[in-house]
Amino acid sequence: MARKQMLAVLVVAAVSMATLPAMARATEYVVGDDQGWDLGVNYTDWVQSKMFVVGDSLVFRYSPDNHNVLGVTGPAFRACNKTSPLKTLQSGNDTIPLSSPGRRWYICGKANHCESGQKFVITVLSSLQPPATPPAPTPPAPASAPTPPAPTPPVPGSSNKIIIPEYQSLMVATVAVLMTFII
Repeated sequence: MARKQMLAVLVVAAVSMATLPAMARATEYVVGDDQGWDLGVNYTDWVQSKMFVVGDSLVFRYSPDNHNVLGVTGPAFRACNKTSPLKTLQSGNDTIPLSSPGRRWYICGKANHCESGQKFVITVLSSLQPPATPPAPTPPAPASAPTPPAPTPPVPGSSNKIIIPEYQSLMVATVAVLMTFII
């Protein structure tokens, strides 16, 4: 009986570990936050505070009588060219899944809304990766008798801490709780 319970707990833990990372990463971004997709919103500032990764989604909320959403190419974005969009959305509550990495350009196709700033560009990353830390420079070799190498100095601003993404911490906590029931 205890073996079956332990096996069930291990299966639940394994499934949790496999699915939690994907769930923890996906973010649903409401374009313009509380202001939504409308004139007078600084979308350049809005985008700068975000990091978009594959699995996230954009939600456009707007009045369909006054606005729409056009997915366009880079040149069409720069020229506010509304004639050949890659995608046209007009429900007033549209969700766009970000399913692949790369650049995405969105504009409003109504009147002169794009020219008035109702547009933005994002870069979708394949995953959230911490920035690479450049290696510390190594001291020049001494000209005299060989001496044991000095320890490599830490990179300024770094620490010796191991950084664990939030979802991994959650998984560790989940396993710890489950282990209390096994033992």
